[in-house]
Amino acid sequence: MRLIGAHVDGTHPLQEAGDRGAGILQMFLSNPQGWKTPEPRDDAMELAASPVSVIVHSPYLINVCAGNNRIRIPSRKILNDTLEAAEAISADAVVVHGGHVSDDENPDEGFERWKKALDHVESDMPIYIENTASGDRAVARQVEMIARLWEEIGDRGVGFCLDTCHAWAAGEPLDGLVERVMDATGRIDLLHCNGSRDPFDSRRDRHENLTRGHIPIDEIAEIVAKTTCPVILETPGDATDHAAEMALIHSFTVRT
Repeated sequence: MRLIGAHVDGTHPLQEAGDRGAGILQMFLSNPQGWKTPEPRDDAMELAASPVSVIVHSPYLINVCAGNNRIRIPSRKILNDTLEAAEAISADAVVVHGGHVSDDENPDEGFERWKKALDHVESDMPIYIENTASGDRAVARQVEMIARLWEEIGDRGVGFCLDTCHAWAAGEPLDGLVERVMDATGRIDLLHCNGSRDPFDSRRDRHENLTRGHIPIDEIAEIVAKTTCPVILETPGDATDHAAEMALIHSFTVRT
C-alpha cells in the first residue's frame, strides 16, 4: 500500500503520525533556520522500531552550491550531521533543497559543488534533492536545470523529491511534469504534495491546503496518480485537516 503522511512537529512525531493515521512522517531533527548539530533524541529507539516510515528534512539554510565558503562549508557539515542523526533513528532518507550559486556565477559551478559535497558525505543514508521555488541561479528550480544537475551527479545514487508547490511557483507547468522529471532524473523518490497560496510562476514558496490554493486540484491529482512513491503533505492545519487531505490523496492514487 502506498505510504501517505505529513510533516509533523518533532516533539512527539509518532503520536502526531498516529493522530493522522499516517504510514509515513516527515520531521526536522534540529532548528530548520539554524546551523546547530541535531541533539540525540530520547525517542530514537522508538522511532527506529516503529512501523511508521520517517523522512528527515534538513535545515533550510543548507546551500552546498554557495560561492561563499562561509555558507558552503558549514552546509556540508550540517548535512553530514543531519545524515548521522537520521541514521540514529533509522530514517528512510534526508531531504535537502537543491541550492543556488551567487548572482554573478554560472549555475554550472553549482553542479561541481554538489559533486564535492557528495564526496564529503560520510553516511550511507539516502539523500533526496528537492526542487526549489525560486532563484535565477538555482540548480534545481527548472526541470531543464535538474536534468543538467543529474547529468553530473545522477550516478551517485541520490534521490529526487518533487514538490508540487515549488514546481508551480517556479513556473513549471504541472501538466506532464512527472514525465519531464522522470526524463531528467529517472526517478521520483518522494512527493511533497502541497497547494500554493500564490499564482503560477510567483517564485514564492508558500504552501496552502490542496483544495484552497491556486493549483487546480485536477493537476495535483494527475501528479499523485502518475507517481508511485510515498507522499508527504506540508500543508497548514491540524491532524483532522491532514487526515482529510490524506484521504483525498488516497483517492487520487486509485485513479486509472
